[in-house]
Amino acid sequence: MDVTRAAAVLSGNWLGSSTVPSRGLYPHQWSWDSAFIAIGLRHLAPERARRELLTLFSAQWRDGRVPHILFNPDTPPEAYFPGPGFWRAGRTSGLIQPPVHARAVLAVHEAAPDREFLATLYPKLRAWHEYLLGARDAGGRGLAAIVHPWESGMDNSPAWDGPLARVTPSTGFIRRDLTHGEAADRPSDEDYGRYVRLAADYRDSGYRDFGEFAVEDPGFNALLADAELALAAIADELALPAAAATHRESAARVAKALQETLWDNGFFFARDVRTGALTPQHTCAGLLPLLLPDLAVAPALLATATGPRFGLGRVHGVPSYDLTAPDFDPARYWRGPSWTNIGWLLHRALLAHGEPVLATQLREDLLTTAATTDFAEYCDPLTGAGHGTREFSWTAALAVDLLAS
Repeated sequence: MDVTRAAAVLSGNWLGSSTVPSRGLYPHQWSWDSAFIAIGLRHLAPERARRELLTLFSAQWRDGRVPHILFNPDTPPEAYFPGPGFWRAGRTSGLIQPPVHARAVLAVHEAAPDREFLATLYPKLRAWHEYLLGARDAGGRGLAAIVHPWESGMDNSPAWDGPLARVTPSTGFIRRDLTHGEAADRPSDEDYGRYVRLAADYRDSGYRDFGEFAVEDPGFNALLADAELALAAIADELALPAAAATHRESAARVAKALQETLWDNGFFFARDVRTGALTPQHTCAGLLPLLLPDLAVAPALLATATGPRFGLGRVHGVPSYDLTAPDFDPARYWRGPSWTNIGWLLHRALLAHGEPVLATQLREDLLTTAATTDFAEYCDPLTGAGHGTREFSWTAALAVDLLAS
């Protein structure tokens, strides 16, 4: 694939200080999107990559959280729901997304060293992680809990069906996403109503309470452990050896809690904090602990990844849900399709665990699929057909990074 095409997508979605995921469906700045976007931009325009992350962290809350949306004031309020008026939090939402930012900051620095950039963002990243490891430890087991499916980044995952069943859907709102996407590709009206109810209840609690939905997600916590390792490397760069050691110890504690709490029968499952039960669904979030270099159960998890449930190496990308499940859907948002960011993360994980052939195969497939689908948001893992919006920023950005690798 020619890097020029991917670069054009990122230029087209650039607002001047940040990048929108897409011009139509997602017209603001999203938290984990920006981290993945910066990882690609570092090869094309390091200053833009730094600006992307600095803009996001300019909206960090006093308690350390990094909000999942930073709203663009030049975008009409009716362009996206729920918009800033719903959240009542100024220019941001009140939810969060997975903590991939330290890894992005480190990657940007490695591509174009800038000690001032690291020194500016290190305390912000540290506060972000402290919020997750402290205020979000709802279960008291050393794992961060999410309070809304949107916080997982995998909004419509089947793993949330059980915990969401307790939530009464809101009504009377207008969905803006269906203006830009096929209804068959998006969450159902009933699920969206539950999302809105949860968000409103959390807002009305002052963004403090754990309500009906409190879940320990293996994907979120694997990314948190990986982010602590990245933060340790940043501390090393800043000549802070004691801080680096603290971050490595923190990463080890999260990894230990993951295996003790969420591992069962060859897989990592989400845990419903309200009931204490593991959710039964095999989703791609359960594969993300493979990012951790000293994972004792890596061979068993790799066997699940390459087995019939995910077919890694025999399908396009990494399916977001169990291929053998009766409710697997290759087109609907996070209920089966493959996403480039999950494929990119698993590519890293495969290299870390001594699987270079499978990693190379996955890399080539991700690049081919991005090119043939016009950088689609996600794709059918069985056919490679594109779904969701096109010219999606993280698809283009991570293609750039894979080409550079």
